[in-house]
Amino acid sequence: MVHVLSGRTLLRPTDPERSRAFYGEALGLAVHREFGTGPERGTVYFLGGGFLEVSGRSERPPAPGLQLWLQVADVAAAHEELVAHGVEILRPPVQEPWGLIEMWIADPDGVRIAVVEVPADHPLRYRP
Repeated sequence: MVHVLSGRTLLRPTDPERSRAFYGEALGLAVHREFGTGPERGTVYFLGGGFLEVSGRSERPPAPGLQLWLQVADVAAAHEELVAHGVEILRPPVQEPWGLIEMWIADPDGVRIAVVEVPADHPLRYRP
């Protein structure tokens, strides 16, 4: 069995500076660490219990099936903040049949991002 100590999602954007502006400024993710120099330097952002590393460069956008799931305390407030930062909202917040309130956005390369609020009465909030 592999004993995993830490993990992160690696993202190789087509335009690293544009992606850093999106994740760091528009989404306001906090920086965990930075490494290297120049336009392809690495920036690792906090994602709650995980990390998102934006580093390097790719000729093509990331894999078409790649999606991120970001839980927030208040999706309505996140919606207002993202609109104020000029982020395109693919779908405004909607309470799904499974009980979560989800909004969908995309990063500059088209990576779809679910911004999710877990309501107080949702089973994900309960820990036996």
